[in-house]
Amino acid sequence: MIDFHNHILPNIDDGSKSLDISIEMLSEASRQGITDVVNTVHYQHPKVENVNISLEVIKNQISKLEYELKRRSIPIKIHIGAEVFYLPNLLDFKEDLLATFGNGKYMLIEFQTHFIPESHKKIFFDLKMNGVTPIIAHPERYKPVQKNINMVYDWLNTGCIIQVDAGSLLGLMGESALKASKIILKQNWCQVIGSDAHDNKKRNFVLKDGLKMSKNLIGVNANLLVGKYPKAIIEGKPIKFGTIEKFIEPTKYFWNKSRSN
Repeated sequence: MIDFHNHILPNIDDGSKSLDISIEMLSEASRQGITDVVNTVHYQHPKVENVNISLEVIKNQISKLEYELKRRSIPIKIHIGAEVFYLPNLLDFKEDLLATFGNGKYMLIEFQTHFIPESHKKIFFDLKMNGVTPIIAHPERYKPVQKNINMVYDWLNTGCIIQVDAGSLLGLMGESALKASKIILKQNWCQVIGSDAHDNKKRNFVLKDGLKMSKNLIGVNANLLVGKYPKAIIEGKPIKFGTIEKFIEPTKYFWNKSRSN
């Protein structure tokens, strides 16, 4: 399995606070059957203001961590990546090998929890026109999405990719995130699942249980979300998925159907 979203590097962002914690987290990841971990350090986020987040720094930290993994016989490969906080300057990073995946083909983007600016539509369009596919990080956790789940449908229709947190599917991010994540999975709107692991306690790797829940919702196709699709992103290859439909609230659908009969 590939875990596409996590914060495992020690003392970089709000993730792991020490090398020992990172090792403990990755030991748990290996125990769950995770072979590849895509580190997604926070990028231009208020949480890392005044912190040197650069490709050189992250490469150096990953090398140190990989050395410890090898020394302790923990068979996990770490991939470089970032979770870019939305600001209207995203196009400035289209050639940044830390801010993008697959040699500039994809960018993982997060929003504020309570607000998604209207400006993002033009910025996403500009990214697509420049060959960069936006990946929306954990949309099920955003309040505007929880109020209007079809925002996810609209993102997909404009060529974006959707990443859901495994913890949301397990109820670890609250009832609203749980409900939204289940709808996203059932609608076949999700292409990637990640643990979004931050520590060795309450927010450790949970991809194994997240995958199990996903299989309960959509069957064996859930394997694509932790295998083929994240692998394609890492390699900069296109992701192809089937047709999608808007979500219709069951009660509304029943009412409309009853009126048409």
